[in-house]
Amino acid sequence: MSTEAKEKQNNKVLKLVVTGVIIIVIALLLRYIGVQKYINLDNVNRLQNWIQDFGIAAPIVYILIYIAACIFFLPGLPLGVLAGIAFPPVEAVIYASIASTLGATAAFLIGRYAARDLIEDWIKDKQHLNRIDQGVKDNGWRMLMITRLIPIFPFNLQNYAYGLTDIKLSTYFFVSWGCMLPGTIAYVLSASALAQGDGNIGRTFMYLAIAGVFFVIISLIPKWLEKSHGEIINEIK
Repeated sequence: MSTEAKEKQNNKVLKLVVTGVIIIVIALLLRYIGVQKYINLDNVNRLQNWIQDFGIAAPIVYILIYIAACIFFLPGLPLGVLAGIAFPPVEAVIYASIASTLGATAAFLIGRYAARDLIEDWIKDKQHLNRIDQGVKDNGWRMLMITRLIPIFPFNLQNYAYGLTDIKLSTYFFVSWGCMLPGTIAYVLSASALAQGDGNIGRTFMYLAIAGVFFVIISLIPKWLEKSHGEIINEIK
């Protein structure tokens, strides 16, 4: 093996070790803090109190927790609901949208750069995830749109798998953000309708109505995609 090849191999190993150490440290920190046991729908109120104790730093803490949840395969739905409970409606949508997009992008970047070899070994025997790479080669950003809008593949697994494809970071970021936004609005405003109404029936129904519109849109999207992109969907199922 040439000196240059040895250096590249050593750099890969070093990168993998550093990434592994960082991930382990973050995981242990989250375990020490006890975040994992809170991230479920049954404990949203407890997590809400914990978040609000940070005061003006609460949005930053919320976003960082969401990013960590994406990286460590923790459920995102409770965190979306949490935003609607912990923050005013408009701010909640903004924070949840930023957090989910940054979380997905963080996992994408880990898959592409920091732990590429590890992720490649991890998914090489998972044929359904390998279809993502071929789908991007054949259909470009439309593959990302379809898998974001139709739950064909688990969300957190997608983030890492897309890091191994040829899709551009900017394309991944903005398509993911746009496709996740309707769901974010629907779930966050549903939570806001219950938590932020403050006894104002009109305000509560307004939030529920807006959330309902987005739930209808979400329910119609798969049918529209089946009609317009049925061949692609059939190939990746």
